Amino acid sequence: MKWWRNIFLTSRFYWITIGIIVVFLVSYALGPLAFFMSKAALFLLGAGVIIDYISLYSRNGIIADRLLPKRFSNGDNNQIFISIQNKYAFAASLVIIDELPFQFQARDNQWEMTLSSKNDTTIKYELRPTKRGEYVFGNLNLLCSTPLGLIQRRFQFAREATIPTFPSFLQMRKYELAAFSYKLNNMGVKRIRRLGNTMEFEQIKEYVLGDDPRNINWKATARRNELMINQYVDEKSQEMFCIIDKGRLMKSPFDGLSLLDYAINASLVLSNIGIKKEDKAGLVTFGHKLSSYLPASKRSDQILKIQEILYNQKTKYLDANYELLSTYLSRKLTQRSLLFLFTNFETFNSFKRQLPYFQLLSRKHLLIIVFFRNTGIEELINSDPDTIDETYSQIMAEKHEYEKELIVRELKKHGIHAILTTPKNLSIDSINRYLEMKALGLF
Repeated sequence: MKWWRNIFLTSRFYWITIGIIVVFLVSYALGPLAFFMSKAALFLLGAGVIIDYISLYSRNGIIADRLLPKRFSNGDNNQIFISIQNKYAFAASLVIIDELPFQFQARDNQWEMTLSSKNDTTIKYELRPTKRGEYVFGNLNLLCSTPLGLIQRRFQFAREATIPTFPSFLQMRKYELAAFSYKLNNMGVKRIRRLGNTMEFEQIKEYVLGDDPRNINWKATARRNELMINQYVDEKSQEMFCIIDKGRLMKSPFDGLSLLDYAINASLVLSNIGIKKEDKAGLVTFGHKLSSYLPASKRSDQILKIQEILYNQKTKYLDANYELLSTYLSRKLTQRSLLFLFTNFETFNSFKRQLPYFQLLSRKHLLIIVFFRNTGIEELINSDPDTIDETYSQIMAEKHEYEKELIVRELKKHGIHAILTTPKNLSIDSINRYLEMKALGLF
């Protein structure tokens, strides 16, 4: 790039120039002294520009870099760092402009600061992607000026960088950490009393804060003269599948994410916790035709396989084919499994058309149907209507909400479990139900 394309005049330069022009214009009325002063000011302005230019181009005095993660977590705040170092002998005034991917539609991602000589700093900011796929960053631009501030030199660093956006692995790690550090209660995951014979003895270990005191082994405690506790684990190697509907109703948005993306994030979280608890996790995605099938496994690379499959999933503008799904799974799954079906229904009639296929699946497997509340109509339901049109809209909203509850009751009547939840609480509610099924020994 030509050097002159990196030089910009500042607003200070233009204001000084305007002032000199004004003095020139009034010098005809004020006399020779004013004219001489305007010429002197113009000379000083030119000298200042030359000094600024020499100071800025005496060396490559600014070094900067953009530090990006290897991948983004969809729907989460991802941290980005910009490191800047000033090698000039003067305090540099900086304007930092980072060219963000077009998906964020942001044009104001810039900062202004003064960085003292031989010093460095780091800027941290966050981005929340709402779509899976590739995000391309442009240049990292820094406009640098001296204390005179007449011109700016542009530095460009960290040219184009492409970052893939995967399903929410940050959420997955958060719930995994909580699940195995006894902090799930703080996140809304219920502690459920375990019934039946779903627990196996694993070992005797030292008591640590958070362990259930009811499992203290008093004989071992007496022998060791310190608290010892029996450790139990869930019954292992049971199969669970997350089944994701990619039909047109899953295209609906909530807080920037589609319902499909919420289902994908929850499936990743649920599969990870299942594998950590020694169950086998599998995945099925379908729309008007079957999209993908991953057999259940608890191998160490299973979560990576699930992430790769979920990365490329997109909604279709066609209705989901539940007949195809039920036929395929009835033939494919020979062992009784826990099935989490993430889908959505807008009317009771549309649900009734699919009920026979749900019944077919529930005969051989433990089926849990997960669908969504329409959070957009809650405010309408709770409002006080002033007109006939508003009253009609409120009645229709209440009817819509009633039909959702009716679907839950109908599923329960046929022995099928249901989770009616908001997108925001999807992961928590799904984990709660999984732990409940484990505790009750239903699969």
